[in-house]
Amino acid sequence: MANGLIHEKSPYLLQHAHNPVNWYAWGEAAFSEARRSDKPIFLSVGYATCHWCHVMERESFEDAEAAAALNESFVCIKVDREERPDIDAVYMAVCQMVTGGGGWPLTVLMTADKKPFFAGTYLPKRSRLGRLGVMELCEKIKALWSMEGQRVRDSADALAESLADAFQFEADKSARPALSVVEKAVADISRRYDEQYAGFDGAPKFPMAHRLNLLLSFGARTNDSKASQMAARTLEAMRLSGLWDHVGFGFHRYATDRQWLLPHFEKMLYDQALLALAYLEAFVLTRTPLFAQTAREIFTYVLRDMTDLKGGFFTAEDADSEGEEGKYYLWSLAQFEALLKADGKGLPWPRIFNLAAEGNFLEEATHRRTGTNILHLTRPWSEWARDLGIAPDALSREWEQLRERLFNSRGSRVPPLKDDKILTDWNGLMIAALAEGAMVLEEREYLAAARKAAYFILESMPDEKGRLRHRFRDGETAISATANDYAFLVMGLIALHRADGDRRWLERAARLQAEMERLFWDSARGGYFLTAADHEPLPMRPKEIYDGAIPSANAVALNNLVHLQRLSGEPRWRDQALRLVQAFGGSVRRQPSAYIHTLNGYLLSLDGNA
Repeated sequence: MANGLIHEKSPYLLQHAHNPVNWYAWGEAAFSEARRSDKPIFLSVGYATCHWCHVMERESFEDAEAAAALNESFVCIKVDREERPDIDAVYMAVCQMVTGGGGWPLTVLMTADKKPFFAGTYLPKRSRLGRLGVMELCEKIKALWSMEGQRVRDSADALAESLADAFQFEADKSARPALSVVEKAVADISRRYDEQYAGFDGAPKFPMAHRLNLLLSFGARTNDSKASQMAARTLEAMRLSGLWDHVGFGFHRYATDRQWLLPHFEKMLYDQALLALAYLEAFVLTRTPLFAQTAREIFTYVLRDMTDLKGGFFTAEDADSEGEEGKYYLWSLAQFEALLKADGKGLPWPRIFNLAAEGNFLEEATHRRTGTNILHLTRPWSEWARDLGIAPDALSREWEQLRERLFNSRGSRVPPLKDDKILTDWNGLMIAALAEGAMVLEEREYLAAARKAAYFILESMPDEKGRLRHRFRDGETAISATANDYAFLVMGLIALHRADGDRRWLERAARLQAEMERLFWDSARGGYFLTAADHEPLPMRPKEIYDGAIPSANAVALNNLVHLQRLSGEPRWRDQALRLVQAFGGSVRRQPSAYIHTLNGYLLSLDGNA
């Protein structure tokens, strides 16, 4: 039997449409039912390609016993965080306030008026290793709600009031972009650099492309070789590692270990776009061929596997296939060697890519070897060529022939789910990356793809009033756009103008930027809210400037405003950029390394280059 998600468009929600949990989509029907039945709400937020979301579904949401407990205790709501970043932003802030951390699946308990009183992430079916289980949660909350419901509601009121602190920032009316603030951030980043394996901090390791862009730009502007080298070494390490799909191209989401070996295997469109931009900038500054090759291969993957016939770009590919994480991407030594028989050159490919009979892949939860391998390099290609006495180009050609055989063989496997919804904001990022790639790599194909995607978004995503919508899937355009949609699309259109010189892209970007001012600007405190003033009320209207996996709308808007002023010569964009700097100036000055892409805007302002 289907539940209330069966008529949704989100692939993530549809994954749960046949759970025995009586899921509702976010909407008045769910809140009305919570009021009618006098039950609290169990809110679960995730996304279609999330490994731990799948784990919680298998353990609890597909389990008849756990589903019965959830249905008896709560009104249950499922949300796709990629469709509703506003809901995710508000309740993830709650989770971080309550637990000190966050992640997905996000689990929140709240009242019928959307006020939260509990937050966490993944929950097992039953409590273990100090982590509360779904069954125990249902039992405790059911008793507490029936006996002390008013105390729970009072707690929710207090938590909702304190939520405002999560979106407060310190203004500074005297603030101006300053190199000293960037220098402080670079010094902090340098202290967190991993000298042995490159990257920053320990496990898990995230690409954080905007951090690498800052180091590259700062290094180029100040002749700081250390900053440039940290970025270049990290880009090389990621390209050689298990984070990179050596057979089919594209980057996985992040590494679970310090060495960049074991990834979470989902592939996100925004990572491909942001990392392509980082590799392109690194190539411009260093002329290292590997960086250009990596950008080209990212685009090969996106245009081959992640592009709709109408031109838009799909959202993501799953980490799991056939119920196992990474199964599509892993190789036993026997599988790999079977494809070597046609090689005939005797090249030690298993040794080059670090394959072992016992496997090098460790299952994350148990840390046991599975007998399968992640292809990865621990030495640059040039060193292997030297030791083997073969020219690097010849070794590359031999690998390309084998890679094609591996790719064709892998194509017979059950592929991971593709989340084929098209998001305005993430498409804006990929449009920008392809346009930049067209300029740097002199590839007309990339420019054509960027234009086609831009036409699709501009023609298909506006509503009947001309305002952008956030999501397109299966012929339906839906969901109110956020500030991210406007900022990232403006970024893409500016990049298109710079790539082909067509002033119409710049004019459309300026119109969208003006609409962003009208819909999202905070006239009292400055900065852009994530949601428009007429958006559905939530416990708090979020305003983001911290950089997460993607930069914030405020940070991207600052970079856009500097470009718009330089390209158009209109002082209003310079004035708006300054207002934006001042809206967050105190917070940025106190902790600059938390606002990396904002600092990219600072450098752009100081450089005088558009």
